[in-house]
Amino acid sequence: MKNEICSKTILTVFEYIQQHGEDNSQGKLCSGILAFTDFDCYTLYLQGSGVTMRFGFHNSYHLDYEQQSQKNDFLKKINLIYNQAIKRHS
Repeated sequence: MKNEICSKTILTVFEYIQQHGEDNSQGKLCSGILAFTDFDCYTLYLQGSGVTMRFGFHNSYHLDYEQQSQKNDFLKKINLIYNQAIKRHS
């Protein structure tokens, strides 16, 4: 899969959700994206719009989804959260 999202974006979004998201039984939820880790915090997950992103080893990621529209909606939400995070740092 072509890298459509850089590692910095993924990490920025994950951290923003951890800081500003609402508690959920699985992790933190913000703008329709759930952020959580595996039991040893080695792999990060972002989940929403029917998509699960797994990010970890060598800063690589994998997206699981059934329809292209789910992926497109997920990426829009990721970009929205990333822009919110950047504005907070400006």
